[in-house]
Amino acid sequence: MIEVTAAARRITRTLFVAQGLGLAAVVAMFPIATIVGAKLAGRPTWAGIPVMLYQLGQAFAAPVWGQVMDRFGRRAALISGLSLGVVGAAMAGSGVIVSSFVILLIGMVVIGGARSTVELSRFVAAEVHRPEERGRAISTVVLGGTVGAIVGPLLAGPMGTAALRAGLDELVGPYGVTLLLYGLAALVLVRWLRPEPRDLAALVAADCANPGTSAGPARSIREIMSRRPAQVAVLAMVFAQAVMTMLMVITPLHMRQHQHSLSQISYVISAHVVGMYAFSVLSGRLADRWGRGPVIAGGAGVLLLAALAARLSPKVLPLGLALFLVGFGWNFCYVGGSSLLADQLTLAERGRTQGFNDLLVGLSAAAGSFGSGIVFAAVGFGTMGIAAAAVALILLALTLGTRVGRRAPAPVVR
Repeated sequence: MIEVTAAARRITRTLFVAQGLGLAAVVAMFPIATIVGAKLAGRPTWAGIPVMLYQLGQAFAAPVWGQVMDRFGRRAALISGLSLGVVGAAMAGSGVIVSSFVILLIGMVVIGGARSTVELSRFVAAEVHRPEERGRAISTVVLGGTVGAIVGPLLAGPMGTAALRAGLDELVGPYGVTLLLYGLAALVLVRWLRPEPRDLAALVAADCANPGTSAGPARSIREIMSRRPAQVAVLAMVFAQAVMTMLMVITPLHMRQHQHSLSQISYVISAHVVGMYAFSVLSGRLADRWGRGPVIAGGAGVLLLAALAARLSPKVLPLGLALFLVGFGWNFCYVGGSSLLADQLTLAERGRTQGFNDLLVGLSAAAGSFGSGIVFAAVGFGTMGIAAAAVALILLALTLGTRVGRRAPAPVVR
């Protein structure tokens, strides 16, 4: 069992690196996506379409990758997904070079599909660990996003300059960063993601008395989702994603209307990203020690307070603190919900069920992005904050109204 534990930790470290590189690849091109969209479409009203299609590509690819994981293994799916990201970045960059909006959009869909494999890697880390260690394993992989959030923007500017020197549009540069980092992440997995995580997960399941990891006939997704713990796990991630997206997407426009500079807007969004990822180790340890339910409830409570606080003042410091708390609350719900869902599934059920979960999370993000613009235009940022708080309140009530996930899996004496 010592060898299994060492292999699990090595796999988790590898997925941490892949997560960091994968998120950096996306963060590098994300800030210029709407700028490119407006430029190539020729109309500002279409500026958000590339981001929307990216999110839809991420959402609908998740269940497909889940099926691939079940059939061909985790390693093959993750490497294939990241390699596809290289193709998507090349297509999007080519769209900028030849001024083709259609090619850009196709590339954004493919990039989103690649991103979904990176998101599913948190479940791969969970399944190679025992139940009482899953929260920390998931949080370690999610923590890689902190590195990505820092590295991506740092590389985008120099690559834009390099594109200009090569006689290209500087907006091609960030897509070059996306291509390189997705390719590097794929190479990392080719080299170090061994043994096949699914095989290691089978050994862990055989050694574990926890019913959530035991072997047996695979249930349908409908049957799994009819059980209360699975419902709470999925809704925790879906609702938290909706609240986070609603506030994050529209805050830059809200700040712009109050005459804030781009640097000030960047500070606020950076504070938000730090809240999303930097405290993953804390949320994972608490999920393993206190239980999944209390961590989700705590995250929902923070989201509720943050949504209400965001509407109080348009100044940089209050908004930065509120957006930081939005990210912090999201992290608790995301890590707690992912851990709770992993607890409910047998080895044969994991890939497709977790892919279905990420489909719902992706659709929630797309709906939050689309809906935030409508609500903001119709009634303003203050009312949108109330709407986001209402969603968080529903999640808090759902979690407090059930005893699901109140106890962490009991540690196993070795």
